[in-house]
Amino acid sequence: MNKKQKKWLKRILLALALFFTVMALDELGVLAGIFGEPGALYASFALYLIPYLIAGHDVLLKAWRNIRRGEAFDESFLMAVATIGAFAMIFFPETEPHMAEGAAVMLFYQVGELFQSYAVGKSRKSIAAMMDIAPDYANIERDGAIVEVDPDEVQVGDIIVVKPGERVPIDGVVVDGTSQLDTAALTGESVPRHIEVGGEVISGCINMTGVLRIRTTKLFGTSTVSRILELVENASEKKARTENFITRFARVYTPIVTLAAVAIAVVPPLLGMGAWAGWILRGLTFLVVSCPCALVISVPLSFFGGIGGASRLGILVKGSNYLEALAQVDTVVFDKTGTLTSGTFGVVGVHPADAIDSDQLLAVAAHAEAFSDHPIALSVKKAYLDEAPADSERIIDQARIEDAAEESGHGVKATVDGHAVLVGNDKLMSAHGISCPDCELTGTILHVAIDGAYSGHIVIADTVKDDAAQAIADLHAAGVERCIMLTGDREEVARSVASDLGLDEYHAQLLPGDKVEQVERILDSARGNLAFVGDGINDAPVLTRADVGIAMGAMGSDAAIEAADIVLMDDKPSNIARAIRVARKTMRIVHQNIVFAIGVKLLILALAAVGIANMWLAVFGDVGVAVIAILNAMRAMNVKDC
Repeated sequence: MNKKQKKWLKRILLALALFFTVMALDELGVLAGIFGEPGALYASFALYLIPYLIAGHDVLLKAWRNIRRGEAFDESFLMAVATIGAFAMIFFPETEPHMAEGAAVMLFYQVGELFQSYAVGKSRKSIAAMMDIAPDYANIERDGAIVEVDPDEVQVGDIIVVKPGERVPIDGVVVDGTSQLDTAALTGESVPRHIEVGGEVISGCINMTGVLRIRTTKLFGTSTVSRILELVENASEKKARTENFITRFARVYTPIVTLAAVAIAVVPPLLGMGAWAGWILRGLTFLVVSCPCALVISVPLSFFGGIGGASRLGILVKGSNYLEALAQVDTVVFDKTGTLTSGTFGVVGVHPADAIDSDQLLAVAAHAEAFSDHPIALSVKKAYLDEAPADSERIIDQARIEDAAEESGHGVKATVDGHAVLVGNDKLMSAHGISCPDCELTGTILHVAIDGAYSGHIVIADTVKDDAAQAIADLHAAGVERCIMLTGDREEVARSVASDLGLDEYHAQLLPGDKVEQVERILDSARGNLAFVGDGINDAPVLTRADVGIAMGAMGSDAAIEAADIVLMDDKPSNIARAIRVARKTMRIVHQNIVFAIGVKLLILALAAVGIANMWLAVFGDVGVAVIAILNAMRAMNVKDC
């Protein structure tokens, strides 16, 4: 609890202690013994007034301020009128006194309000933790010294120093140092991430071990941490249809039940149907029961808890309206590159001819490509260096290479260890009169020839993410009917990826405009909502057009993240199914609270109107229902089982 809540709790406990003391004195006849029978009633009135005012003075003041502003019809107004009316029943000698009930209503209402405040505070913790990623300062190198400055002062290209235990304040590339980064606040991933020279780092991570020097690639205002904070701060402004309905419902419902309570209290006695005191008591009981706080509190709290719970998983939801839309998704459409695949080339197969082994083939190709910066050449060199034995370190020895030259659009030729080497596509082989076989794998085929003889080929492809297949399986298990992939890649590549991942449908060789057209077509046939998942600039139009746009946040483009409704900070497609499960669990809780609160309210309102429900049952109908609904809403924060 925070200081305000602790002070609030102490006030309630003091009021409760005084309330039960007065009740005991009254029930045991102590007051009657001291003041006599007539005086005991007024002594009881005065003594019950003390815990009532201690507990509820702020409610009375709020009701009065709202009345002065012309905003009378809220729960504070209902509580004030009902409880003051209960105390005022002392002036009707023909009816039983109800000071105890009046004080109890205010006390238990405050208990419910404190419980709500605690629940909201707890659900804010995960979001508050997200807000804590904002750095207070940045260490910048100036004239050989490290100066502590405001992150807004750092320019693109400046060198910042991040010491162990400090947060990375701005996105950039490591130019010196190695370390482990704690990314849990951003991605929900507890395993530290290793970073070294050349590695990209995003702001908000905690540097755990070594000192890092980072060249910034963005201004603080456009860095990852700033985008996240903006998403979190704006999330509460975008309400779900259900949440808006509850708000509108409360605005209409409260005046209606207030007028109904007045009618119950006034009309029957005017028609000669009974004494004023009895009907006024019914009207007051009706007012207590009618308070809509269970709905007004629990529904927004459920959405808030769902958004907070999702953020702990590294899933940022920009508003409760998107959480509600996500719960109704039955079709998920994916971009391929960077979403289902890593977006970087890698060696997926080395197929040597009979006269050479795979390690030799890779070594020859890596040396021939030594001076090329083409992405395919870089992937070959990386594969060669990464496959070094554990007890040794590989290098590309440029002394072994002579006469290296690139043949544009075809490949490279070079002399390696005195042998003429050709590395390239089938056009390069054909130009030199060398025949090459087909390969069963899908990807870019890099053929290798040594001294005019075919020596084998290396397959380069965009590698599928480790959890992509599991993501599709999880979505189907979650009830998603169709998983579809849209890509600008070649037909054979798209077919291979779709087959490997178990996708229901794919469309290849699409331009950005074609993707929008395909999404329009799929939307027409979808029974529920459609979610599109992408990461590139060219995905922004489709993310906007879909019912729910989901962007890969950590490595996704700014345009995609801006256009999306939900951002996956860890870039794992498997978290899409978790996001859907969180959304559906949240909506189940919302609907449970609506049905429960309205059902119990209507039942007790009917009993109060006919005089069966007393003030104590009214207390349960208000505070009890609210507490139960709040407890149920708090389950939305628990996402361990999602």
